[in-house]
Amino acid sequence: MNPYKLSYKALEQKARAIRRKIVVLNANSPAGGHTGADLSQVEIVASLYFRVLNCAPDRLADPERDIYIQSKGHAAGGYYCCLAEAGYFPEAWLATYQHADSKLPGHPVKQKTPGVELNTGALGHGLPVAVGLALAAKKSGSQRKIYVVTGDGELGEGSNWEAAMVAAQYKLDNLIIINDKNKLQLAGYTKDILNTDPLDKKWDAFGMDVSECEGNSVQSIVETLEGLKPSGKPHVVIANTIKGAGISFIQGKPEWHHKVPNGEELNLALEELKDE
Repeated sequence: MNPYKLSYKALEQKARAIRRKIVVLNANSPAGGHTGADLSQVEIVASLYFRVLNCAPDRLADPERDIYIQSKGHAAGGYYCCLAEAGYFPEAWLATYQHADSKLPGHPVKQKTPGVELNTGALGHGLPVAVGLALAAKKSGSQRKIYVVTGDGELGEGSNWEAAMVAAQYKLDNLIIINDKNKLQLAGYTKDILNTDPLDKKWDAFGMDVSECEGNSVQSIVETLEGLKPSGKPHVVIANTIKGAGISFIQGKPEWHHKVPNGEELNLALEELKDE
């Protein structure tokens, strides 16, 4: 089971703490970061690690632990901040993000960072591996679940849809795909670059059990994930989020895909993120 099982209020406080870590992490990185993508997924990863996932820092080798895959690997900074908050590695490591010989490189690397289950970064790779893990769990009789977070822009990669067909074919209802639908990607709005809507109808046509939630609401995420029932189908949760969520001058702004806060912007962000 999850070692934290936090209340909604406690999860909201964790999300705020993770956001503070994200803006400091990216401001101090010598190679920049992906601030918008880091911030949009905060409530998703916080809800998973502090309420939903059957895993813990002292169970990294447990064959029955749930697996989380960060398929949108460019949002590694936000992922690391959540892992540090959850105790998977010392918080002091965050100051080394993307520095030479850091254990926290620009994309997740299993061999470097405790808690990371898969090397990701090239988009469209996380879901195919998650399908393989879910299939292996089914065949071995394991009760573990496989969770994978993808970006909505990432769904322009055809490998995702090939993987979806396999998942449906083998009735992998131990697979939970969470789409961080923040409607933006590297070069602008997803609808203008390669429109992936209507996502719900696409996933349904591929044989998935489809749900939607407010992706920047821990209560909406938790209620949706905890409400999933065995259906003989893989699960897809479309999490409607805002890119850069939580900071007024960042959220919804395309330029913050790969922009990081400067000195004054950092101060303004931290002021907005003070505990209420």
